[in-house]
Amino acid sequence: MEQNVEHPLVSIIILNYNAGKLLEECINSICQSNYKNYEIIVVDNNSKVQSHVECKEKFPSINLIENEKNLGYCEGNNVGIRSSKGKFVIILNPDTIVDPNWIDELLLGYQKFGDGIYQPKFLTIDNESIIQSTGNMIQLFGFGYSRNKGDKDENQFNKIEIIDYASGTCLFTSKKILTELDLFDSFLFAYHDDLDICWRARMQGIRSYYVPTSIVFHPSEGFSFKWSNFKFFLLERNRLYCLFTHYSRSTILKFLPSLILVDIAVSFFYLKNGIFTEKIKASLNILKNFRKIHSRYIEIQQKRTVNDKIIILNFKNEVILPTGTNLKNKIPFNFILKSLSKLCRLIIH
Repeated sequence: MEQNVEHPLVSIIILNYNAGKLLEECINSICQSNYKNYEIIVVDNNSKVQSHVECKEKFPSINLIENEKNLGYCEGNNVGIRSSKGKFVIILNPDTIVDPNWIDELLLGYQKFGDGIYQPKFLTIDNESIIQSTGNMIQLFGFGYSRNKGDKDENQFNKIEIIDYASGTCLFTSKKILTELDLFDSFLFAYHDDLDICWRARMQGIRSYYVPTSIVFHPSEGFSFKWSNFKFFLLERNRLYCLFTHYSRSTILKFLPSLILVDIAVSFFYLKNGIFTEKIKASLNILKNFRKIHSRYIEIQQKRTVNDKIIILNFKNEVILPTGTNLKNKIPFNFILKSLSKLCRLIIH
């Protein structure tokens, strides 16, 4: 594995937690890549299923790191990033299958647009005509969602373009950028981790991009957590964490009445879906970690070069929930978000 100008070393980091046979299938697809100058680092988060050991036996060239406990998505991937030797890093979920040209196309995107965080087009494994994501979007109040999830792929988004954030399912960038961003935020544990790091990058003038010619296949729903109570807790807690660490205090004060109304709407949403306890836990956890959040806020704000007024220009007014989640929504959630978002845009400008 050599570093050279034409074919730089790419470190592919796969975080494993009981992925089972999926991990082997993922690695096998990587081995079919046309780009050959890569290293595979499998970081296991103390899985009970021993598929990572079996993969090491079948693919002896991989670098296997076994954590003594489950460090979560963020710190688990950080372990892999710290041990990586490549100029570029790819964070890849173990339940994915990659197209042979996936690395080449990501590198071409980087060569064209420079420093940035990139994601491929995600298509559904069992139905390759159905889109999983053509880029991820951030709603003004911190909600994240995948564009075009569930839509038929008709090449309607077939050009490289700027997006709000690149999906952690497959995220490509340079190790230099990840280091400058202080890697993933371990406090988050999982979920909103990709939104967080790309939002922080944008605050430092680093954009996120969607590369449609790089293809990665992914199940309709990932195997990890799925739609569990713990996932809803993390989603809401981490959304609030990002709001209070990324927006300036001035912006928070201007948005405060709207943020309170959104919080009430989210509470009703959680109540209707029988998970109100998770909303309470999320809010209490934010209060419990107030000092940590304040300290993190100072760290992030000191590094920023782009103000909130510029950043929210591309943020969305509404949020599109994934299909097939069986979530109950008896209140006009998007109407509330859209109305309050428009009001906040007027206030901040």
